[in-house]
Amino acid sequence: MKYRILGATETHAPDGTPVPLGGARLRSLLAALALRPGREVAAGALVDEVWGGEPPRDAAAALQALVGRLRKALGHEALASGPGGYRLVAERGDVDLYRFEDLLGEGSAALDAHSYTKAAEVLRSALGLWRGPALADLPEATAEARHAEDLRHTAVRRRVEADLGAGRAAALVPELRGLTAAHPYDERLHGLLLRALRADGRPADALAAYEDLRRTLAEHLGTDPGHELRALHAELLRETTGPAPAPAATPLPETPLAPTT
Repeated sequence: MKYRILGATETHAPDGTPVPLGGARLRSLLAALALRPGREVAAGALVDEVWGGEPPRDAAAALQALVGRLRKALGHEALASGPGGYRLVAERGDVDLYRFEDLLGEGSAALDAHSYTKAAEVLRSALGLWRGPALADLPEATAEARHAEDLRHTAVRRRVEADLGAGRAAALVPELRGLTAAHPYDERLHGLLLRALRADGRPADALAAYEDLRRTLAEHLGTDPGHELRALHAELLRETTGPAPAPAATPLPETPLAPTT
């Protein structure tokens, strides 16, 4: 079985056929279990994650009933019982969150090795696993969900770096405009926008983008861009202004010829 928790919780049979899951509580329970494939999860932790801050009066009985319904949907062998909880019988690679993490590691390694085309392809595959917010069916945001979203943002940045290294600067500029608008304080994204504009032959636009960022940071955070961005800004200034032209030579006054004798 394959489990998808990067978005609404889904299950697929080995042949790829979707498995109907039923209501929201059932999807919440499966999401909580798929977050720890092959590991026993305590009943109390499952109650907290499935019902959030509003557990039922007889939480233990409600959880048992929900486990029975999940076994009916997935097959009895998919869910094991332990001394203090329940375990989803699955491997790490059966859950899309962990396939995403593995692909992120593979793509980052390719990027660090300057294999830009391969890195962009692998990272694009990793991001393609996302269908919505991580663990969307859990009633309350968890630390694991926030961590997954942070990794997603890292994957986007790394994929942009790979595409930039592969020479796709012109196509990246509109995307980076949108990303920097959505994350106005992410200096790494702004640095990628500046580099993409420079690679696209638009250094003046890159300088204007830097000035926009400098103004935003000053007004909202009371700070200046970091050292890396300031160094990039200095490079852009040198490229756009160039060395000062040498002063023109002043012509010497003409000396009249002496009369011949």
